[in-house]
Amino acid sequence: MTLKTVFSASTFALAVSVGMGVAQDADGTWRADLTALNPDATQMAASGTATLTVSGDTLTITVDATGTAPGIMHLQHFHGFAEGDATSACPGADADANGDGIVDLIETEPVAGVTMVPFHDDPANLEIVTETYPTADEDGRYSYEQTVSLSDLEARFADAFPGQQLDFDRRVVFLHGVSEDMDLPETAQSLGDIPAHVTLPIACGTLDRADG
Repeated sequence: MTLKTVFSASTFALAVSVGMGVAQDADGTWRADLTALNPDATQMAASGTATLTVSGDTLTITVDATGTAPGIMHLQHFHGFAEGDATSACPGADADANGDGIVDLIETEPVAGVTMVPFHDDPANLEIVTETYPTADEDGRYSYEQTVSLSDLEARFADAFPGQQLDFDRRVVFLHGVSEDMDLPETAQSLGDIPAHVTLPIACGTLDRADG
């Protein structure tokens, strides 16, 4: 079963309209130290770092992850609020609103917002449905690096999230995904027909300026 099979076109629909110009003007580096989410349920301790480095018109995104489910592709994105100026945060155990023992994707939205920028082979296209996210090796490790045109990303972002700016220091980074044979509660929520195994958050970190 491919990711394109389980994702419906409307699942991660992005609003497309003319928005305000956005700018991540200053060169610099933003870093998220990723810590495990749902470790008791997944029996994993996913962790790592995500780094966003701006130099002129180039944005370089790197992710180094360990403790993830081996041999599967892991969705990874930064999340934020599509409206207003709230700053995203990583959810705690108290985000488990239905009391089923896990914090699923839907339960992250009140504190973290929605999926904004994917980290795959072409982040600037903002497409979530793709088979080009990184795959963990047999030890549950992976490294990812991609460079994109900052101006291209800004233009797509302005269309998708009118009135919002990239504002890296208001965003959080999530890693997602557990193996299909992991026993998750039937109450685990996802989006549309996407299995909760695909979207289950396994690590999160806030992006902070790392270069002073």
